[in-house]
This record gives sequence, C-alpha cells and structure tokens, in this order.
Amino acid sequence: MDDLDRVRGILRDTLQIGSRADALSEQSRLFGVIPEFDSVAVVNVVMSIEVEFGIRISDSELSAEIFETLGSLDRFIASKTGAVIQSGH
Repeated sequence: MDDLDRVRGILRDTLQIGSRADALSEQSRLFGVIPEFDSVAVVNVVMSIEVEFGIRISDSELSAEIFETLGSLDRFIASKTGAVIQSGH
C-alpha cells in the first residue's frame, strides 16, 4: 500500500465516507468540497495522520493549501516523512 492509499484510508475512516474515498484521485479537491471535511474533521484527520505516519504536525504548519487536494495532502505528509514523491499516484 503506497502513501496515497494510506491517506485515502485515513479520509475514508475519519470522515466516514466509505467507498467514496476510493474515487479520490491526486487531483480530487478536499476541504470545502467533501461535506464531511469541515474544520472539526481537519483536527481528526491530522491526528490520524500523525499516528499512521509517526509524525508530529504543529498548528503553525497547517494551511488551507495542504487540504486543497488529496495530492497536496500527500505531498505535505511526504515532506514531513522525507519520503520520495512519485508522480502517477
């Protein structure tokens, strides 16, 4: 399972969007488009990301741009984990 799939799984479970998560591509818009993804959900998603990827995310690092698309969220996580980002997710 690659990191993009792991992020998709976090969104599926945290937002409780079920199979709709499977349709999310790297370009899929998130915050403001998925009704379940509100400001309260952002906190839960961040906590789930921290646990899943073993990273710490400070409030000062968070911005709306990070949650714009699945790809932008994946790239942010990769920058925190030092993962190599591969195109074609």
